[in-house]
Amino acid sequence: MTKGVPEDLNLGLAQVAMAVPHSVVCLLSALRFHEIGTQNPHQIWIALDRRSAYPRVKKPALRVVRFTGSALGEGIEKHEIAGVQVRIYSPSKTVADCFKYRNKIGLDVALEALREVLRSRKCTVDDLWRDAKICRVSKVIRPYMEALL
Repeated sequence: MTKGVPEDLNLGLAQVAMAVPHSVVCLLSALRFHEIGTQNPHQIWIALDRRSAYPRVKKPALRVVRFTGSALGEGIEKHEIAGVQVRIYSPSKTVADCFKYRNKIGLDVALEALREVLRSRKCTVDDLWRDAKICRVSKVIRPYMEALL
């Protein structure tokens, strides 16, 4: 068991980590891994450098987003799933990414994630603010954080 989620739910993450070693699990898949919110994605969301080739993986289904610079490299945690090192963004980085990609995943998902990480203390406000600056969404996230604090 990893993070309270049954191992078989995370096996897809391990498969992707083996098939696409430079990927980082992000957005909805990272929310599910960290048990934030109610999202249960049908695809595994991964972040890749914008210059990386698109992965040729048939299963599990992938959703690729492109990151660059510190937005790609910051906030990565390594977790072992089924004997495989899987790179997954931290809860604070995941929430910041949700605000960055709010047009793709929905503002309601980003707000639910923000509410839950603050309520459950899965990250500090300072971590969240640092990652919001890295993702360049600090002006977007500020009013929501002020309303919740």
